[in-house]
Amino acid sequence: MPNLALILSSLLLPVAWLIPALQGIETGHYLEPLLSGLAIVAAAFLLSWATELAEIYVPPAFALIVLALVSVLPEYAIDIHFAYTAATRPEYVEYAVANMTGANRLLVGLGWSMLVFVLFMKTRIRSMEVDPSQRTPLSFLLIATLYSFILPLKGTISIWDSAVLLLIFLAYVRRALRAEAEEAPLVGPAGWIAERCSDASRIAIIVSFLVYACLVIWCSAEPFADGLVAVGLGWNIDEYILVQMIAPLASEAPEFIVAILFVLKGRASTALGALISSKVNQWTLLVGAIPIAYSVGSGEILALELAARPQEELLITSAQSLFAVAILADLRFRLGEALLLFVLFSLQLLLPFEGVRYAFSGLYFLLILVLGFGSRQRQNDLSRLLRPE
Repeated sequence: MPNLALILSSLLLPVAWLIPALQGIETGHYLEPLLSGLAIVAAAFLLSWATELAEIYVPPAFALIVLALVSVLPEYAIDIHFAYTAATRPEYVEYAVANMTGANRLLVGLGWSMLVFVLFMKTRIRSMEVDPSQRTPLSFLLIATLYSFILPLKGTISIWDSAVLLLIFLAYVRRALRAEAEEAPLVGPAGWIAERCSDASRIAIIVSFLVYACLVIWCSAEPFADGLVAVGLGWNIDEYILVQMIAPLASEAPEFIVAILFVLKGRASTALGALISSKVNQWTLLVGAIPIAYSVGSGEILALELAARPQEELLITSAQSLFAVAILADLRFRLGEALLLFVLFSLQLLLPFEGVRYAFSGLYFLLILVLGFGSRQRQNDLSRLLRPE
């Protein structure tokens, strides 16, 4: 019974961290991020299953938004910790931006492209059809992306940016709730629970999973985030890369696994829809939360001042996002396009040198011109996204 084993493992794994954390027992600089990181992964699985089960009781469109939002709750907790701490430790400004940009690029470069790879390996189909209903999140993702280019240009992320991004997200939610959405079947442990439990039991499980996962995240986010920085400094590893990639991978892995299960069950468009919605959430709410947390930590309304590297990271993340929207504008996601997204993302990790991010940003812009404006139909598809339906 692999589903039961996975559920029990996710419930028990955080205990190895919660016991010493709640009792104030020191676990060491290197064991601490490992235990707290595993606890966050387990909590992310529980959050994912709880929100999937909740889809039974709420409209499908609303469920998709909530699933994408709650699934990345650990990511929000880690980034808010970095931003809040940056008020008293200025070096943490870079970590807050690193975690946010890493989460966004990982989601698109690995998460989106991975779905096409899985579909191809399962069916030998070389392109994924995107449901027309995904024009709504793609439209708002395009709007948020175009606005995001302002941030590296002005060199700050302010409360005003938070307000704009929050308004974009609220407009997206309002539009999505008015649209018809196809109800997605439950898969994996969520489906296993739904088949065996009554309504009362399901609701109790949903509440229990949510409360327990939130407790785990509350106790784990800070030591995991600070632990990654300590490991990087102690082992002479670029802590910026650890914060930018390891932390988002730990929190987003369950969401990726759920999406893969949807593809394997023949629901590829549903899987991609969930990850597109997650990208909208991260590119609006996650970015917008950073100056709010920074201002709360400072005790006054302040904007984050961005150094050279965070500006580069924001620029390349915006460029990748625009390229991804251009790819999906015609509602087809081809194997070659997915491979291109993945290769460009991977090369950024292998070549983390000063100035290289500007080169990759330029390459993204060139590809946008070729793929996004290479034909009249492509131009029409992309311009149509600027008018949310």
